[in-house]
Amino acid sequence: MPVKLSSSSLKQTHWYEYGVRFVLGGLATVLAGLVGAHFGETVGGLFLALPAVFCASATLIESHERRAKEKAGLDGRRRGREAAALDAAGASLGSIGLAAFAAVFYITVPASTVGAFVAAVAIWAAVSVSIWWLRRKLRIVSRRSSS
Repeated sequence: MPVKLSSSSLKQTHWYEYGVRFVLGGLATVLAGLVGAHFGETVGGLFLALPAVFCASATLIESHERRAKEKAGLDGRRRGREAAALDAAGASLGSIGLAAFAAVFYITVPASTVGAFVAAVAIWAAVSVSIWWLRRKLRIVSRRSSS
């Protein structure tokens, strides 16, 4: 599936869904702040690595997909759950890339801040793309072996 930018989803989103995103994102940030205050900044920073919008985006993706199928006269619950699960899988793969970014930045920042940032971005991209490619290849192999 090619990645593309589309503004059509902005037209499909209701005003209250933006409110839900704002509230859930804020709650996730407050939770990370409380964890950081109790356990220290290092642990709190790990919790901030959780994309604050993910909490809301999974439910919003599910509702958009379900509504689209229901408009076509079909039951959209399964499609909505599958779309939310796909979003969650992408977020988990992205978090592995983010962990690689954090590790490289932490190790290299004493030498050079700019160099650490460049190296961390390069590692993030390499790890994220490699994991995506590996997951895709494993899915293709598992489909062939199951059929």
